[in-house]
Amino acid sequence: MDKKSKPNHGKETLTNQQGHVVTDNQNVRTVGNRGPMTLENYDFLEKISHFDREKIPERIVHARGTGAHGHFQSYGTVDGDPISKYTRAKVFTNTDVQTPVFVRFSSVVHGKHSPETLRDPRGFAVKFYTEDGNWDLVGNNLKIFFIRDPLKFPDMIHAFRPDPVTNIQNLERMFDFVSQSPEAMHMITFVYSPWGIPATYRHMQGSGVHTYKWINAEGKAVLVKYHWEPVQGIKNLRQEEANKIQATNFNHATQDLYEAIENGDYPEWELYVQIMEDGEHPELDYDPLDPTKIWYKDTHPWHKVGKMVLNKNPDNFHAETEQVAFGTGVLVDGLDFSDDKLLQGRTYSYSDTQRYRVGANYLQLPINRPHKKVATNQTGGQMDFRQDYGEFKNPHVDYEPSIIAGLKEAKNPGVEHKPYVEGKLQRTAISRENNFGQAGETYRRLDEWEQEELIKNLVSALSGCRKEIKDQMVKMCYECDQDYGARIEKGLKDSSNSQSEKMDDAMRAESMGHPSDPY
Repeated sequence: MDKKSKPNHGKETLTNQQGHVVTDNQNVRTVGNRGPMTLENYDFLEKISHFDREKIPERIVHARGTGAHGHFQSYGTVDGDPISKYTRAKVFTNTDVQTPVFVRFSSVVHGKHSPETLRDPRGFAVKFYTEDGNWDLVGNNLKIFFIRDPLKFPDMIHAFRPDPVTNIQNLERMFDFVSQSPEAMHMITFVYSPWGIPATYRHMQGSGVHTYKWINAEGKAVLVKYHWEPVQGIKNLRQEEANKIQATNFNHATQDLYEAIENGDYPEWELYVQIMEDGEHPELDYDPLDPTKIWYKDTHPWHKVGKMVLNKNPDNFHAETEQVAFGTGVLVDGLDFSDDKLLQGRTYSYSDTQRYRVGANYLQLPINRPHKKVATNQTGGQMDFRQDYGEFKNPHVDYEPSIIAGLKEAKNPGVEHKPYVEGKLQRTAISRENNFGQAGETYRRLDEWEQEELIKNLVSALSGCRKEIKDQMVKMCYECDQDYGARIEKGLKDSSNSQSEKMDDAMRAESMGHPSDPY
C-alpha cells in the first residue's frame, strides 16, 4: 500500500455514525467566523439529531436503578432430594453449568434520578440466560405487595406519584388510597419500618413475591416461592441515617454496588424456595396465591437451592441497565404460572410496556436476547436488525406449518401440566382476604427499635393528612394489633399539638436564603 492510499485515521480516531472521520469537532460551518450557520452542517445535524433522541421513555415504575452481570449455579437438591423431583427446568437440574445472569436493582415509585435513600420498595429483577432460553424472575426486596388485583395497579401508582396538578409528592394521596385498600396494611407496615430503606443493594433480600409453579418430568406441579438471601447479611437504615446520606450523596447505592464489584468484592445471594402442594389449602387462614401474604417458615420451610454471584459491571449504563427488559411471563420449561391474579396481570403489562419503551424488537438487543440461538417467524417492525434470516430455515417460508420448508415445532421435553379449572366467570374478591392478620404478626415480630421507627415514620407521614384519612388509618392499625393502633393514635395526637411550631420547608428556604446582587 503506498502512502497515498493509507487510511488517515487509527482505531481511536473520532468518526460519525457513517464511518466518516471527524476533522473538526469544535466548530460548526458558518459564513465568516461569527456569521450564520449553513444548512449543510452534516456532522452537526447528525450529532444533534441523535442527541435529541438519545433518551428512551423512562420506566413507568422502577425508573431509578442500577445493574450488574454475574452467574447462578444450582445445588441440584431440595432438602436432600434431587431437585428433579419437583422441576425439570435445566437451570436447576444441570448443576455443571453456571448460568449467566443480569440483575437490575431499583426503587419503585420515584423518578430516574431520585435519591436512593427514599422510602420505597426496591426492585430485584434477575434475567437468567439459560440453555433453554431466558428466564426472568422479577421481584422486590420485600416478600409481599400492596394489592392483590391487577385492576388496582394503575390507581395505586397514580396515588403514590406526585400530584398531577402541582407535581408535588403528597403522601395524603397515597394514604387516601391505602385507607380504602386494607390489603395494603401488611406492606405499609414493612415499608414504614427500617425495611423500607435498605442500606445498600448488596445488603438486601430479594423475593419473587408471587407464587409460581414448578413442573417435573411427569407433568406434576407444586407451588413455589423464591427468596434471595444476601451472603453479606441484611442491613437497613433509620430515617435519620438515610437523611444524612442523602444530604451528601443521592447515588450511594449505585456507587456502593459498582465500587464493590470493581474492587473484586463480589456480592452473593443464595436462592431459597418454599414448596407447597398445589391446591387451595383450606387449612390456612389465607390464600397461598395472595401476594399480600407470607408463607411462614415454621409451616413451609426455606430450602437452599443455589447461589448467585455478581462479578461484572455493565460496560455502558444505557445499552445494558437502561435497556434491559424484564417480564414475569418469561419462563422456561419446568417453570409455570400460578393463578395469582396480580401475577397474570403483570405478565401482560411488563412485555407490553417494554415494546412501548424500548421498541417492538427490544428482544434483539444484546442485553435482552437469549444466549441460545433464536429461530422465529416474527419479523419486521422498527429496528429489526437481525442478519441471520436464512441460517436456520428457508428464508422464503416465514410461516408454520409448511410442507415446503420452514421451522418445525419441537417435541415437548416432558408431560404437559394440565391443571383442572372450573367455576363461574365473576368479578369477586378472593374468599380468604384476612387483610390484617399478617400485618399484625409482622408488627409483633419487629425488634423494638424497628417498631419505634415504624411508629415514628408512619406518624410523620400521616400527620399532614386530613382527619378522615388519619382516622381510617388508625382504625386499620388497631385491626392489625392493639398496641400498633394505640401507638399510632398517640403519636398523631402528639404530632397535632406541635404542628403549629413547624415551619413549612418552602417558607424555610426563603427565610434561609442569602441575598445576592445581580450581575
